[in-house]
Formats: sequence, structure tokens, C-alpha cells
Amino acid sequence: MSLVLLRYRGREIRSADTAFIERLIADNPRWSRRRLSAELCRAWNWVQANGTLRDMLCRSLLLQLHRAGHIVLPAKRMSPPNNVVVRPPPAPSLSLEERPRECTLSELGPLEIRQVRRTAHEALFGQLMQAYHYLRYTQPVGEHLKYLVFAGAEPIAAMAWSSAPRHLAARDRFVGWTPELRRHHLHLIAYNTRFLILPGVKVRHLASHLLGRIARQISDDWQALYAHPIHLLETFIEPARFRGSCYRAANWIGLGLTTGRGHNARTSRRDQPRKELWVYPLSKDFRRHLGGHG
Repeated sequence: MSLVLLRYRGREIRSADTAFIERLIADNPRWSRRRLSAELCRAWNWVQANGTLRDMLCRSLLLQLHRAGHIVLPAKRMSPPNNVVVRPPPAPSLSLEERPRECTLSELGPLEIRQVRRTAHEALFGQLMQAYHYLRYTQPVGEHLKYLVFAGAEPIAAMAWSSAPRHLAARDRFVGWTPELRRHHLHLIAYNTRFLILPGVKVRHLASHLLGRIARQISDDWQALYAHPIHLLETFIEPARFRGSCYRAANWIGLGLTTGRGHNARTSRRDQPRKELWVYPLSKDFRRHLGGHG
């Protein structure tokens, strides 16, 4: 059996794999690094649930192998800017007027929750997050959805969901995951990265109401965009800043504090504030859907 050189995103990369990559490079000297990555994804069937090639992950793997001396990549032909890093923040929306709304939930009237990813309202979502959320706007990477909540014609709230962090010990124990089960089912969890109620909107129970509404539609929305459902929701709360009352009121389950190491930590040293981890199963048999047990 060939030697395991490294493990990447749950996949063992062996000497036979690097030999295959080297043959691809030798047999196709005109290929760029981008072309090499795409062809390797096809050869390994390394695709997302909706059939899209995992091209960026593959390019990252190739670069790691190159830097470790296991392969020699073709010379770079160009260095395009990283859109996630250099993308300017959304321009402020000067046309929006903040109209205070202090009333009961029933007095607020009918609410419309729109999934705005890849729609004309996506720019408005970014503007609102940049202007009013304490973490500002950041461009998500990977699978994600963006929601705006409208009361009549006016936006009153926004919410973002993305792919779940890989290493969360409390979450994995709760689901009943081994590392192998997590690798195969992690994409079935959605992570609530942003939740914004616009300034001036003072409506009791609004936040927990929206969490409940989103929980009833997010799986279908994810299925429509990414060709697979969602079975568990999760989020982090900074206890020094928030109490998490709306998640409690919406029947989310607290799983305790994180280690404070961050999801890409390379050491056991705590270098970030510890956060509370909260989850919300979307069905009674969510563990079965996620391949877990318990």
C-alpha cells in the first residue's frame, strides 16, 4: 500500500495520488494550474452535491503538495486577485430611510422573508450588513444563503447562513459523529453567521419569530440552490456581548462553550474569545439524516 503523505479535508493523500498528479502534469505540459485542478477534480469525482467541481479546495491541496515538495506544479501564468480579500465593502445605501418601528409583532403586519442570494436584492443585503452589523459585511465562501425580511416594502432584518465549521467537538458528540461520518455529512448543516434587526425596529419576539420562520424554509431553499437539504442549524453567541435570548426563545439547544482556538487552529493554545454553541434540529430524526447515532 502506498504511503500516506497528508490528510486534507478528510481525504488521505498517498504517494500513488501524487504519482497520478505528476503523470497528469507530465502528459499535459500546456495545462495551467487551473486546468490541472479542474481535471483532477473530474478524475477523483471531487464535486459538490450540485455537481460543481471543488476547484478551490483542489487548488489549495495542489499548492500544499507543491510547497511540501511532493509535486512540482507548472509555473504560474497569472496571479488574479483574491476576490474575497480585495472585494470592497458594499457601498452605503443613502436612499434608505430609517423609520422607527416600536410595536407588537401583530401590529407590524405581514412579514415577507426573501432568500436574496443570486437575486437583485443581494446588494441591499450587503449594504445593510456593512452599515448596521457590528461585524460588518464579509463575502462568504462556499455554500451560503442570504435573507432579507420585509414589512411591507421596507427591510427590517437580515440573516446569513453558510457552510458549517468542520471541527466542533460538542456538535460532533451531540450528533454522534466520528471524523469519517462528519466528513460525509457536514454539508447538511447550516451555520448562522449573521443576524441583524435594523436599528429603530423594537418589536418584542420578532427575532425568535424569524428564527422559527427560517427554520421552516431554509432546507427547501438550500435544496433549490445547492441540490441537497439541511438537517441541523447552528450558531455561535459571544456571551460577553449577547445573552442569546432569541435562540433560547426559539427552542435552540445550548451545547456549551467553544475552546477558543478557532476553526483553523494549529495548536492547543486559546487565541480567541470562547463562544457559546447553539444548535437547532430540523426534524426529530435529524441524527439518522446526518449519519449519526444516539
